[in-house]
Amino acid sequence: MTMSAREKKTRALRILDALVERFPDARCELDHEGPWQLLVAVVLSAQATDVSVNKVTPRLFGAFPTVQHFAAANAVDVEAFIQSIGLFRNKAKNVVGAARKIVGEHGGLVPAEREALEALPGVGAKSAAVIVANCFGVPAIAVDTHVGRVSRRLGLTRHTDPDKVEAELTSLLPRERLLQAHHTLIFQGRRICESRKPRCSACPVAGECNKVDVDVSV
Repeated sequence: MTMSAREKKTRALRILDALVERFPDARCELDHEGPWQLLVAVVLSAQATDVSVNKVTPRLFGAFPTVQHFAAANAVDVEAFIQSIGLFRNKAKNVVGAARKIVGEHGGLVPAEREALEALPGVGAKSAAVIVANCFGVPAIAVDTHVGRVSRRLGLTRHTDPDKVEAELTSLLPRERLLQAHHTLIFQGRRICESRKPRCSACPVAGECNKVDVDVSV
């Protein structure tokens, strides 16, 4: 039976409440201090783990303490600190390019608007959503692989396009809880609803799950 819009919202909120109870300390796992450091960490995290990023950022931020230091650097200078991360040359170029644009066009301050953030090298829609939600209090739910996968398995969305997933989740959940949903869905995806072998027996919302694309025989 097809659920009404109100029933879908009620179900989504029930799922979120259960996940929050399971992961009350869900948070951004990229170590950072302030918007600029989070921007750098997010750029570095593309196709890399948060753990690998957190290993390199202390020395990186020690060598380049401010956005102005990054803007004055050459990409090759940054490369030396992030060689253990995939695509490090392109990421170094993007970080330096973003720093120069922030210094040149935004007075050295990371912009709080998603459109302005997405105009920076290396910053896409997901990264911009992470920054505005975590640093500027703008309601947003960034859709990474974990958020998308868990949302589809639970039947909260059928979409694979991150922008469409974001739009659907935004319509289902209270705006003031979008950041909480982002962190909680990521914790669920990393710790229980893993890509290859989801641990359904340990899932706090197994009774709500549609198990879309999950081999229940495993």
